[in-house]
Amino acid sequence: MGSANQSDPKSLRQSLFWITGALVSFLTMAIAARELSDTLSPFVIVFFRTFFGFLIISATVAFYGFKYVSTNQISFHFLRNSIHYLGVVAWIMGVGLIPLAQVFALEFSVPIWVAILATLFLKEKITTGKLIAIVLGFVGVLIILQPGIIGIEYGSIVVLFAAFSFSIVHVCTKFLSQKDNASTILFIMFSMQLPVSLILAFIFWTMPSWEDLPWLIFVGITALSGHYTLTRALMLADATVILPIDFLRMPLIAILGYFIYSEPFSVYIFIGAILIFGGNYFNIYMEKRNMDKLE
Repeated sequence: MGSANQSDPKSLRQSLFWITGALVSFLTMAIAARELSDTLSPFVIVFFRTFFGFLIISATVAFYGFKYVSTNQISFHFLRNSIHYLGVVAWIMGVGLIPLAQVFALEFSVPIWVAILATLFLKEKITTGKLIAIVLGFVGVLIILQPGIIGIEYGSIVVLFAAFSFSIVHVCTKFLSQKDNASTILFIMFSMQLPVSLILAFIFWTMPSWEDLPWLIFVGITALSGHYTLTRALMLADATVILPIDFLRMPLIAILGYFIYSEPFSVYIFIGAILIFGGNYFNIYMEKRNMDKLE
């Protein structure tokens, strides 16, 4: 992923195609989860998300060959996948409890937690960019939550837990990817989560209706397609180009939430989200500038 390739107009056009796919995927996943949240338990939704994801990744791995799936870090995979499962359940639960724009705004705090955890556990250096991102991020979260002004909603706490869980998953993935490829990480994740999600879905079981089926399929497909397309976009263009486009998730989901669910616009959510995004963007910009200097 050289800078020359990332500055190529063709690569930029391709990256815009992939990031558009990511936007559509994440927005669709949120709408699908919201549609299902009124009738199905989060555990049931996560089971079907895992089931359809498992079918897709299994078919992909079978096509390319299971010989590419191998690991000697199974205990660390178990830790990562357990935390990821809890995070997904919390995220889907949060989607049914608070406005979708608020869910996305709080989810943007993931890089802040990653920066803190990577500094503590991966011994990564705490740079000026990271410090500014952390400070702005926490200020942004406080503006969204408004503690002391309004009561902190249970749904907000749940989504923050999901964001923190995803940050742990990111750090674990960084560690695992030193030895294991992406196919191995994904296949093991779905293989481990499928039986657990089945057991918990059975405990909280509600039979989905035929009307639920398309939404369940959407949740399963977009869970994979969102992360895949975002990764492809980042492979073709710098994060400084991609992340501002990814941030369009916020106004787009706010518009969808307003027209579909009559969710009110909140200036505090947007101010908080802009601060969180601004901190993350500044950190990425500073890291890129430092890398360019080294080259």
